[in-house]
Amino acid sequence: MRCPFCGSPDTRVIDSRLAGEGDQIRRRRECVSCNERFTTYETAELSLPRIVKRDGSREPFSEEKLRGGMTHALEKRPVETERVEDAINRIKRRLMGAGEREIPSSRVGEWVMEELRGLDQVAYIRFASVYLSFEDVDAFREVIERLEKDLTPEMRKNQISLLGEGEEPA
Repeated sequence: MRCPFCGSPDTRVIDSRLAGEGDQIRRRRECVSCNERFTTYETAELSLPRIVKRDGSREPFSEEKLRGGMTHALEKRPVETERVEDAINRIKRRLMGAGEREIPSSRVGEWVMEELRGLDQVAYIRFASVYLSFEDVDAFREVIERLEKDLTPEMRKNQISLLGEGEEPA
């Protein structure tokens, strides 16, 4: 590792420890030439599969696009950022665990829908309405009915009520 101060290629590690969620190593280094100290972070470089779009084109997986789509669906919904990040990490682990070089975008979309279903019903419906390209109101209604039927007790407990406490539907 070159020294960022003098450019010398001769540095030594003074201290190493785990950082982040244990998936990074933080190293304190010292330059042998100028004695300046600096910190580096080491992470494993994992190759995520390429995403095969509906039109057959391929592109590298983009965590930013995944986060953007989920954030858009969750806009103005009271879901903690930490829970969203956990969901994104689960999707990334599934991508890595698939052991494939290419994965259809439809599979990633299904994983996103699974995660959103557990986070927030409204966000799930928002995402589904775009992802599934509803043709009519009946298709929309069918997804809502399936959502209500398929929620586990754990998912129901984590959902935010669409009505305030004690309110009756109009």
